[in-house]
Amino acid sequence: MRPHSETHRAERIGWLRAAVLGANDGIVSTASLIVGVAAAGTGRSAVLVAGVAGLAAGAMSMAAGEYVSVSSQADTEEADLTRERRELATEAPSERAELAGIYVARGLAPDLARQVADQLMAHDALGAHARDELGISEIQRARPVQAALASAASFAVGAIMPLLVAVFVPVTVLAISVTGTSLAFLAGLGWLAAKAGGANAAAGALRVTFWGALAMALTYGVGALFGTVV
Repeated sequence: MRPHSETHRAERIGWLRAAVLGANDGIVSTASLIVGVAAAGTGRSAVLVAGVAGLAAGAMSMAAGEYVSVSSQADTEEADLTRERRELATEAPSERAELAGIYVARGLAPDLARQVADQLMAHDALGAHARDELGISEIQRARPVQAALASAASFAVGAIMPLLVAVFVPVTVLAISVTGTSLAFLAGLGWLAAKAGGANAAAGALRVTFWGALAMALTYGVGALFGTVV
């Protein structure tokens, strides 16, 4: 019989988180910026300049922030693995007993737990301790470059949507058009992300749409206020 092969949603956590966060930020921040500038009574050219600048700055900011954040996680994981290698080299019996204790706590009989620990350590001692003691698994390892690229690309894709709307709609309805289409984009993004992660699609769509609407409403208010005062 062939081994049963499965694809688990947990394998998507790294890139899915970065992609959804980037696209959501791209839509919300760029749409809010466009709506705020439009509310101040400026022309289309000023709106587009602000939107393009927001896209470029936001994509780089997302990439840098994600890289630094995930690199810190990767550094922490590597430090834990380095310490574990040292302990396995100098205190193997204690590490074997510790691993067996973990399995006993999970429900195995002590004798069986010791046998499992012996066999796993003989096969891959560091892998066993990384997975069962430290909670580090290969599918969830921190990947800074992958996360940074996914965040920057998805931010740009998200940001280009409200920008395209601002290019083609009449200036008189620019703010309301960008707001309406951006909320639709956000709802679709939330739905797709929830489906990909196996969560409730309606709840995912509602969550991102609510916060996007709040951000655009606040930015519109600020733009309208300063456009009147300045």
